[in-house]
Amino acid sequence: MFFLRELPTRQMLLTYRDRFPDMNPQAVGEALRLLRRGSLLMRELEAYFSAHALSQTRFLTMILIDREPARDGLFPSEIADRLDISRPVVTDTIKSLERAGLLHSIRDISDRRAKKVRLTPDGRAALAAVLPGYFALIADFMDRSTDDAS
Repeated sequence: MFFLRELPTRQMLLTYRDRFPDMNPQAVGEALRLLRRGSLLMRELEAYFSAHALSQTRFLTMILIDREPARDGLFPSEIADRLDISRPVVTDTIKSLERAGLLHSIRDISDRRAKKVRLTPDGRAALAAVLPGYFALIADFMDRSTDDAS
């Protein structure tokens, strides 16, 4: 999260450029605006996911599995690699989704020691219920950012 509520003015950035000549005030200002906007979007998404008994990590785990319908599930290591989070966090997330009845593990037929995880029917239904609002939230947010830029 980016917690800076009040972004520096152009004059403030120019003052820093006077002290640090290699600093690009326009680039820094734009980067700070992007960080602020991204943080605001993340807050809205977290609130939305929370209202649906999910978190960003739980949602992303489910969507990764869902977006590959031709596969018979994903290995937890694949999920960790694709989410760029630690394997212990993925393991805990998968366990919580299994306890909630949204995922289940199956033994891989080519390697009986390995397990894949897949969405349960309840998991598919939960994802289908959350996606329309997710897409609407993002569209609304982007419409507001277009309005803010004008």
